[in-house]
Amino acid sequence: MPYEGSVIRAATEELNEQARRNRSSFERRRQQIYTRAPRLREIDRQLSQTIRTAAQTALQKGVDPTPALARAKEQNLYLQQERRELLSKYGYPEDALTYQPLCPLCGDRGWRGSEMCQCLRTLCGQEQIKQLSSMLNLGDQSFDTFDLNYYSPLYDATIGSSPRSAMEFALDICFTFADKFGRNSVKNLFLTGAPGLGKTFLSASIARVVSEKGYSVVYDSAVNVFNRFEAQRFNRDSQAGADVDRYLSCDLMILDDLGSEMSSPMTQASLYQLVNARLLGDKRTVISSNLSLDDVGHRYSPQVYSRLAGEYLKVSFYGEDIRRQKKERR
Repeated sequence: MPYEGSVIRAATEELNEQARRNRSSFERRRQQIYTRAPRLREIDRQLSQTIRTAAQTALQKGVDPTPALARAKEQNLYLQQERRELLSKYGYPEDALTYQPLCPLCGDRGWRGSEMCQCLRTLCGQEQIKQLSSMLNLGDQSFDTFDLNYYSPLYDATIGSSPRSAMEFALDICFTFADKFGRNSVKNLFLTGAPGLGKTFLSASIARVVSEKGYSVVYDSAVNVFNRFEAQRFNRDSQAGADVDRYLSCDLMILDDLGSEMSSPMTQASLYQLVNARLLGDKRTVISSNLSLDDVGHRYSPQVYSRLAGEYLKVSFYGEDIRRQKKERR
């Protein structure tokens, strides 16, 4: 799950800040306890000194450390018992003066060896959602808030069902894709339909759920994506290569509004590279477009059409423009 560097940096900073606040809170509590029971401060000082003295004795050459270590152990046990009794007397738990990290698995470091700890992974998911929210308005876009009432319940002979029934099916496919991400037989989606029918809304809902599961998600418009491919190809921007790598390697790539960009041999080549590389790497992709699959074949290339038709599940959106409906209801 290769999170972007900016996501990992921001999540690490947040983890460090949480650990700092936790340490500061512990220090304040400890000083409060010491103020109420000064003897506890002295006991902790003596415990620390006993451990250091025993260690120094053990390191001295030519001296049998056994008697000193035995005395240190006996004194240590006596002090610990007195410590527990005093804490109990003042109404504190036994571990009140023992620092507890927020994450017992990694000690708030964020890593367990070379593996990212779940605590940092969770923060990465949250940070990723923040970054996606700046583009997708994830504040209210979720599967729970997708309103089917904007779609007509009346039968439409051109689609063989009502728009609402068709969109219930589309909603179910998108939810299952996100909820079972990585375990679903459906690996890629092609969302197609006229503008204003909820393609971006459901794309954002997918992004939210998959991010919360701890996967890396990149969302971008076709215009921006193809501009970055072009900048990389002609070395116009040092960051472009890193952006293209993100598009190709993230767990889920959401390419929004395919067909809104100016058509050129460059965009055709970039789309083929994106689609083909992600299929070869077994990476999941969601593409939304106002174009039909046939339109994609005419606009781009037979190779792109073949891969989308063969490897993507087409999800058709029907109904009337929701943005216009909302405007008319105001």
